[in-house]
Amino acid sequence: MRTRTLGVAAALAYVLTVVAANAAVEHYGIVPVGFGLSAPAGVYLIGLALVLRDYVQWSLGRALMLGALAVGALLSYLVAAPAIATASAAAFAFSELTDFALFSWIAPRWAWAVFVGGIMGALVDSVLFLAIAFGSLEFLPGQLLGKAYGVIAAALLIAARRRVATS
Repeated sequence: MRTRTLGVAAALAYVLTVVAANAAVEHYGIVPVGFGLSAPAGVYLIGLALVLRDYVQWSLGRALMLGALAVGALLSYLVAAPAIATASAAAFAFSELTDFALFSWIAPRWAWAVFVGGIMGALVDSVLFLAIAFGSLEFLPGQLLGKAYGVIAAALLIAARRRVATS
């Protein structure tokens, strides 16, 4: 029961994170991410969204995770320009397919599944989002770096938590 409750909370957080990321791009534009790189402002939130997505898939299943994705994509049209919301929806849909394949294959090793699925999902998501929203991959290095912060932090936290739980 606790897993399902946490899964519902993660699904809600996932939807809100997707919407907030699109609103951030709309309102803040391009921001620095470190090492002289820049990316659309939603980049920090999308790293978190990729990890939340994995938890929702694990705890509630693929169908409910896809439902949460659809809700987040639709709500994004309320806070962002159609080009941004459309790019976000397309990028998330295709990165989902990548993440489904990798996360599901690696899932018994949760930290690695989050890391590998998140990094590859971030790559697919970034290329598609930037190409559709901006017609350019100029911000790809910054986009990947910004998303990697969230994915790496989550994978390390999961690995540490699992290590403590098995000690």
